[in-house]
Amino acid sequence: MAISPARESSPPRHRSPDSESTLPSAMRIGLSRVVPELKMFYRRPEQLALTFSMPAVICVLLGSIFSTKLPNSDTSTGAVIAASMLAYGILSTSFINLGISIAADRDTGALRRLRGTPTTAVSYFIGKIMLVAIASLAEAFILLAVGVFIFKLRIPTSCYGWFTLTWVFLLGIVSCSLLGIFVSNYAINAVSAAVMTNGPAVGLQFVSGTYVPLMALPAWMLTIGSVFPVKWMAQGFRSVLLPPEMVVFEPAGSWEHWQTFLVLTAWSIGGLVACLIVFRWSDKS
Repeated sequence: MAISPARESSPPRHRSPDSESTLPSAMRIGLSRVVPELKMFYRRPEQLALTFSMPAVICVLLGSIFSTKLPNSDTSTGAVIAASMLAYGILSTSFINLGISIAADRDTGALRRLRGTPTTAVSYFIGKIMLVAIASLAEAFILLAVGVFIFKLRIPTSCYGWFTLTWVFLLGIVSCSLLGIFVSNYAINAVSAAVMTNGPAVGLQFVSGTYVPLMALPAWMLTIGSVFPVKWMAQGFRSVLLPPEMVVFEPAGSWEHWQTFLVLTAWSIGGLVACLIVFRWSDKS
């Protein structure tokens, strides 16, 4: 009986350290999450309609109710509200939207499944914040169109004005997004998250000068509003969308750009640290 010769075993291949695959960075993973996040966002038409329509509708209603001209000025109270409503637009697409959607993803197990991928908490935050940035840009376009054509807001004409508008916009997105992610960790499901986000959001509009101009608020409301980022976002937007002489109607008599930058930066850093501490992928983690 013939015995077939044994096959010669090939020597083991040794991979050089340079050829070993490495995981992509948190930034790269986060950016790769943008398209899936956008698809999920646009697959929720009721949330989409509410997110984009509510700030614009409230802006038109309040701006029309408070339509009188301010003393010694050609600017109406409606224009002041319209400029401030950009802050509410960001709060709607970030704090409210993320607070509800992340709680829903956790409740359905979508986050738990995502944990089995190379996605880290930081990369997940990056993807969510990029989603908010795109949605907020669309929201800002709608609100600016309403403000310019109905309430005669002025678009910035200087580089400094656009620079101020940009950094207030970006810092507002980051700080409010992280605040929404933080709150979502204490919500049982999307329903409880809606209560936990919409309630405080409405209250913040009143004490931050978006629903009612700051000059009409009592001192204790101004004090509460100055703690949170919404007041500073609204003030930053007013500084570039209203005539310079409107600064006299601010409680401090100044646009306080440095204070705005410091407060929004502090909320962004503090929010990131808090989210990394409390963030959970599932109800049991």
